[in-house]
Amino acid sequence: MKHYRMLIEYEGTRYVGWQIQKEGTSIQGLIQEALARVTGEATTVTAAGRTDAGVHALGQVVAFPSKTALSAEVLLRALNANLPADIRVLQLEEAPEDFHPRYTACGKRYVYLIQNQTRPSVFTARWTWTVPSPLDLKAMEAAFAALVGRHDFSAFRGAGCGAKNPVRNVTRIQVERAPSGEILGLPLPTALVRITVEADAFLRHMVRNLVGFGVEVGRGRLDPSATPRILEGRDRSGNSGPTAPARGLFLVRVFYPDTVFSKPR
Repeated sequence: MKHYRMLIEYEGTRYVGWQIQKEGTSIQGLIQEALARVTGEATTVTAAGRTDAGVHALGQVVAFPSKTALSAEVLLRALNANLPADIRVLQLEEAPEDFHPRYTACGKRYVYLIQNQTRPSVFTARWTWTVPSPLDLKAMEAAFAALVGRHDFSAFRGAGCGAKNPVRNVTRIQVERAPSGEILGLPLPTALVRITVEADAFLRHMVRNLVGFGVEVGRGRLDPSATPRILEGRDRSGNSGPTAPARGLFLVRVFYPDTVFSKPR
């Protein structure tokens, strides 16, 4: 039995999320179906994180066992030929037996995109949260600065979270205006705000809740000085802002203690 790991990307709009659900189409389910067609085996694939319905990924990491005699290169091509156009295997290689995409990881990077304009582009609407009111990025930066470090993030924890420990170490929260003017070489001017969050691990909906909180600060509805009080309250039902829509969230990279893929993104 060999063990493999894959780097994949997907556009999550059409799916119920990574994990197989009782109803709806999942990314995990489609990959397992493709593996069954290619290898003739019923295989369970494991991911670095269970992205929610509508969330996208540029660098999801997946592992699975297989007895296939196909080379990694042929297996990659065959899988992509059996997957829909919005799911793509970028890299595939053999992995040590003790490699686990989630438990071996030491951190993750997420990016959230906000379209901050009154007339949003229809071409970016499915990948962004449209916030028409002006945002004070300096105030957002000040609020986020108090969240960097090791804290109990219960105030930003979504309902149904199964984590036993709500303490996480956030190493980076950056908010910036992305360069405007063109997207994919096309003249589609957009006013995008990009929020980057890195941590050792995340609670359910944690990034989306952090973004919702930041937007409330940017709108002037919350003061940046409220951050320590909200953290200490450990109460999601308190005044910590809404949950940002899933469509603006991207899993960009999973970090490991050592280089995992020969061509890391």
